[in-house]
Amino acid sequence: MGISVQKLMQYKPQGKSIVALTAWDYTSAAIVDQAGVDLILVGDSMATAVLGHESTLPLTLDEIIHHARAVKRGSQRALLICDLPFLTYQESVGQAIASAGRVLKEAGMQGVKIEGGHPEMVETVRRLVNVGIPVMGHIGLTPQSIHQLGLRQQGKAEDEQDVLIEQAIALQQAGAFSIVLEHIPTDLARQISQKLTIPTIGIGAGPDCDGQILVTADLWGLTDRQPPFAKVYVNLREQALTGTQAFCTDVQTGQFNPNS
Repeated sequence: MGISVQKLMQYKPQGKSIVALTAWDYTSAAIVDQAGVDLILVGDSMATAVLGHESTLPLTLDEIIHHARAVKRGSQRALLICDLPFLTYQESVGQAIASAGRVLKEAGMQGVKIEGGHPEMVETVRRLVNVGIPVMGHIGLTPQSIHQLGLRQQGKAEDEQDVLIEQAIALQQAGAFSIVLEHIPTDLARQISQKLTIPTIGIGAGPDCDGQILVTADLWGLTDRQPPFAKVYVNLREQALTGTQAFCTDVQTGQFNPNS
């Protein structure tokens, strides 16, 4: 039986760590699902890791729904959450509900993730939850704000830390079922995790969150521009390049024999 939002929220009181990864098509979803992850995020990170953009900003709602449908077909067990791309939820609550509704109806996702914890975004979360759409929050480094925040670690200064703590509490009160904490100091992530009853999922936020997520393309070593907090577990890029070069050589020298 698949993992539901309600089941995932029980991990924290049970002392179980949440394992989360991204996926962008049938094959990547099938692999991470079979490996046993609890949550698959159809992340807007695919804009850079898969589609070759310089940031997440160009990704459209239609594009992410297209990929999310494939991820749905490849997954049997994990909870499926989808990012809402830049400017598909910020203009108004109505826009956010319409975008999130499409993700659930057309792609079969079980919830959405949106970035930011300022009052307007907290109200958006509240309204989404009120119409039956599960929401994962995301604070700290928010890649959709790259032109405003850059890619630097957030929450270093004491006033920034106070703001992030307040945002996390507000998102919980608005009904978010979990919150991603990205690229913030370890001590701050620990404080937030201890203050909340909903689970936190860290990425570049130290070991004390209630779960961890990585971009799967980084974990597999497929990209050549990984963030400093990414960890490469297998270098598939190098292996694929070596294998492809060997195939080219075999064909070019007449040694390729598909029946051997």
